[in-house]
Amino acid sequence: MYRVWNFLTNYSLLLILGALIALIWANTDNHSYHLLVEYPLWFNDLIGVDLHHWEVMMGEDAEAFGHAETAKVMTAHYLVNDILMAFFFAIAGKEVWEAVILENGSLRGKKAATPLFATAGGMFGPVAVYLGLAWLLGPAKFATVANGWAIPTATDIAFSYLIGRIVFGAGHPAVRFLLLLAIADDAVGLIILAIFYPSGELAPVWLLLSVAASVGVFVLFNWLPRKMDRGNQLRPTSTWVRQKLSFWPYAVAGALSWFGFAQSGLHPALGLLPIVPTLPHADRAFGIFAEAEQYLTDLLNHTEHLLKHPVEVILFFFGLMNAGVAFSAISEPTWLVLAGLLIGKPLGVLVFGYIGAHTLKLGLPKGMRTVDLFVIGCVAAIGFTVSLFVASVAFDPGPVQDAAKMGALLSFAAAAISIAAGRLTGVRKQPG
Repeated sequence: MYRVWNFLTNYSLLLILGALIALIWANTDNHSYHLLVEYPLWFNDLIGVDLHHWEVMMGEDAEAFGHAETAKVMTAHYLVNDILMAFFFAIAGKEVWEAVILENGSLRGKKAATPLFATAGGMFGPVAVYLGLAWLLGPAKFATVANGWAIPTATDIAFSYLIGRIVFGAGHPAVRFLLLLAIADDAVGLIILAIFYPSGELAPVWLLLSVAASVGVFVLFNWLPRKMDRGNQLRPTSTWVRQKLSFWPYAVAGALSWFGFAQSGLHPALGLLPIVPTLPHADRAFGIFAEAEQYLTDLLNHTEHLLKHPVEVILFFFGLMNAGVAFSAISEPTWLVLAGLLIGKPLGVLVFGYIGAHTLKLGLPKGMRTVDLFVIGCVAAIGFTVSLFVASVAFDPGPVQDAAKMGALLSFAAAAISIAAGRLTGVRKQPG
């Protein structure tokens, strides 16, 4: 349990602190908060938001910042959401990569079959509820809110894992099932962000830069040193590359990959993902909350350890830059997001999990009941971090985006619902 609390303290409490400051600030002095979010850090022609768009967002305040005519402006919000959050998604991508590629990865083999079916339900259920209710609001409202369909598909892995342990106990097989579902959910969420939420007009040719960077750094600093050391147990070349160059070649490749994503129109926050698989990694992983994970010294885990504290700070600023929503913004999108999470997620996980476990006879882990699937779905309905991020890219800044963000923030209600659902369904806690 210490490992979980340590993770939450390091990552999530700073995020919550930033979100709370943003909420208070936006509801007491919205104008100064708006200036903070849109504050221009660099007028340039390479990266950032469109200058005209920024001028519209700033209104009369734009005149206070004298600047030459440029194509783009890097704002404080862009720095956090589009550049710094790339490190957060790189860590998420690392966990997904290990779960898929390693021989003992948690998303490989029959043990992952039913959780993957449940994950599909945890995606389709929220989308169906969100779009179904939006359709009932009429064609005009549907057209306004439809692009937010992916917001309620997200699961906040840290908070859901903590609540899962509170509901089931650390030793219950449902906790492991929940963790597998959350990791798979993150993987699908990254794909959804890349495909359905581009940051601008698509220019796929720029992705060749990302491909070249990832292939080049893998061949030159991973594959080639290992090939040169073949047959030599001392591995002198690989050791020299690891000790002398460390992660720096991958940092350069990451910068090139990020720029390729930014210019291609795909969301640049995903720009480091192609580089993650190129780092040398151990032949096993213990999992994101495992105590033994800190003792792995391969370059992939070493890089994650180096990113740990910077990402803590990044998540604070992410909460600060994105959670500043006036309480008066609560409207239809808020309830659509909440309905998708609190109704669609539990029902989707239950139905698809049942199909996987019983109709297809893939089974459930020993000691886990069918009704536990519903409780797991309730726990997985805590969207928060990724839901907040998706809301920020699904809608342009304004009332609809603010209302959708409020839905993501209020998804914490799923924690209380999960505890109540566990008691009502007779969950027996199993201590670890």
